[in-house]
Amino acid sequence: MEEKTENGSKRKELGFWKWAMASVALRIILSFFSQNLNLSSRPEVSTPLTSLQRLSEGYWLKQLSMSPYSGSMFHGSPLLLSILGPVTTKNVLTGPCYMGGVTFYMPSDFSSAILIRATGRSLEMAHGRHLKSLGLGKLFEEILPSGDIAALVYLWNPFTIVSCVGFNTSPIENMFVILSLFGASTGIAPLAAFGWVIASHLSLYPLVLVIPVILLLGYGLDAPPNKLLSHFHVGDEISTDHVEYQSLKNKPVEETTSFSWKRVIAFFMWAFIWISYVLILCAISMKEYGGLAEMFKRTYGFILTVKDLSPNIGVLWYFFAEVFEYFRNFFLIVFHVNILFMILPLAIRLNHRPCFLAFVYLAISSILKSYPSVSYPSVSNS
Repeated sequence: MEEKTENGSKRKELGFWKWAMASVALRIILSFFSQNLNLSSRPEVSTPLTSLQRLSEGYWLKQLSMSPYSGSMFHGSPLLLSILGPVTTKNVLTGPCYMGGVTFYMPSDFSSAILIRATGRSLEMAHGRHLKSLGLGKLFEEILPSGDIAALVYLWNPFTIVSCVGFNTSPIENMFVILSLFGASTGIAPLAAFGWVIASHLSLYPLVLVIPVILLLGYGLDAPPNKLLSHFHVGDEISTDHVEYQSLKNKPVEETTSFSWKRVIAFFMWAFIWISYVLILCAISMKEYGGLAEMFKRTYGFILTVKDLSPNIGVLWYFFAEVFEYFRNFFLIVFHVNILFMILPLAIRLNHRPCFLAFVYLAISSILKSYPSVSYPSVSNS
């Protein structure tokens, strides 16, 4: 039996890597036809915040000793100019260097899938421990490899593929969001803080993930709520009157009620350190072009004020194109605060499922954000 189990797990492992490599090969093939597909100019794929063409314009302006935020083209992080800017210099007049861009986006997608797989496996093990503690070890053996499935869903998601071939910075943002959740699920506070800080710096909206990250670091991975443990019935195998079950029941309850403040405090300490590093690097980069005040105005201010009303898959561009200017500030507050109103009720209801809570936050943000694209739902779908 053990040999059969090992052979089955090896076949599943091999099957996963075959499908993963096939998804990478598909991205490479499609990248050769990227100019014919012309996905980088589609409003569903690229936004004013993620477009590589806009980033190339910002880098070109900086090379001319001008502010990268001159005009209304570039609105991303100045750190992206230093990292991705050089790969756009070859074809700055006709468009981004596509093969150079792929060298960043395909590894980002593949790394995100591996992190999703590792997080899924951690969830499987946590769920298995709860089932075994309840005397349901046989059910754990029948659990599907959800980590492998989620990783392959991410790699083969058409939205993810289109975003990679469309050459925008969304795959990089998604990678840091997933990195933050992976670090929190494994209890690595520095990694969770790093992913959360960089994702929030690039896109602002991942700031709301601080609550599920804290819950993951404090309580650990998903666990059944206390009410479920106190009223658990499975046919005739286990009953709340069973003496052995009563002794086993106390262990999961204690685990779900204990909170590790040590890891949460470490998370905030590391978050402060990473934020300091990011702001220092941005200040150095923007020293001659208005400093951090100019960066905040052109990036986060641009996101919150919705200045660019070019069409996208969201609803804000159309709404603010039609609304009277007199009511614009009022509706800006309404739309942005709408996200904040949902944070606390969802956190109270789903505090025992922090990973699912993160999924809900990502789904809401992808719907209500100022400049959405097809890449953002791909993370929440996985």
